[in-house]
Amino acid sequence: MTDERARHPFRAMLPAHIRSNEYEAPAEVLWKLTRDDARGFATAYFATLAAVLVFIA
Repeated sequence: MTDERARHPFRAMLPAHIRSNEYEAPAEVLWKLTRDDARGFATAYFATLAAVLVFIA
């Protein structure tokens, strides 16, 4: 009842039609930083900095 090609117990239990929708993209596309990535990082950085400064003060 399991698919050994799934390589993980949870993925092996999933139906085949769900596993077949895997995203296959080249590594260059997956590792490219976008403007949204930079904005998310900056937002998280400054929010954490503000929280630490409020905690210290």
